[in-house]
Amino acid sequence: MSMEGRIPASRALLYGTLAVGVLDLLDAFVFFGLRSGVRPIRILHSIASGLLGRASFAGGWRTATLGLALHFFIAFVIVLVFMMASRPLPWLRRHAVPAGLLYGLAVYLIMTFVVVPASAAASGTPPWPVALNGVLIHMFGVGVPAALAARSAKV
Repeated sequence: MSMEGRIPASRALLYGTLAVGVLDLLDAFVFFGLRSGVRPIRILHSIASGLLGRASFAGGWRTATLGLALHFFIAFVIVLVFMMASRPLPWLRRHAVPAGLLYGLAVYLIMTFVVVPASAAASGTPPWPVALNGVLIHMFGVGVPAALAARSAKV
């Protein structure tokens, strides 16, 4: 991609954050809604439970809003990390799709086996359909959009 086709890094970061945040949240709403009848507010409560523990589920819209803010903050950090890593490693931008797929897998593993267990959220080994959905959305809906955002940024 030539420099003239690129956008400012701040705008690429914003677009990447929005894409990752919306795709990942939409996947959770649809997947857990269809699989278990879980309502979107409960998904947002579960995100907030990373900070608040079980109390987040009794917090109504206040803790749901906190969950939404935390979700997009995490999306922001995920995109920012890839963008920062791609500066000294330009092959990450040149091969954005395969790099993004691998990055998404790494994000899934770190979130599942490091971040969530270290948080106040309840954790455990997810059933295989949940794990498979998690791997796929992180590869295609988190890693690839993060990599494409980095590729589109002026360096």
